[in-house]
Amino acid sequence: MEKQKDVVQEVIDYIETNLEEKLDLDHIAEKAGYSKFYLNRIFAEYTGVTIHKYLQNRRLTVAAEKLVKTDKPIIEIAYDAGYDTQQSFSYAFKQVYLYPPKVYRDMGVFLPIQSQISMSCASIFRYYKHNTKVEEIAA
Repeated sequence: MEKQKDVVQEVIDYIETNLEEKLDLDHIAEKAGYSKFYLNRIFAEYTGVTIHKYLQNRRLTVAAEKLVKTDKPIIEIAYDAGYDTQQSFSYAFKQVYLYPPKVYRDMGVFLPIQSQISMSCASIFRYYKHNTKVEEIAA
């Protein structure tokens, strides 16, 4: 169990140091030395999200911060976040933040959607996930 937790922490650290690089599950799994299926399963078990969702949400969170705190053009922020076009970035951004990037920038308030995961908090999530009973209620 402790080894799995260490592997998940290494994956988080790797993602965080390479957020603006071209990353995908295959690449991350290769770097970690595990199959992508196993790695994604233990990552989701400890964190509550898949590697893909964590990476996407972290990139969009960093992009949201740049939108509010810099004057960098939206297209550059889109490229930094790993999107090939401003249109695909705008679509993904709106799905998560409910506003297009330009409107979000104009609002001027940064709200992080996905902060960096701490394994101490992830362990608490894992504990409650596996030790909390959900009771079914008959309709």
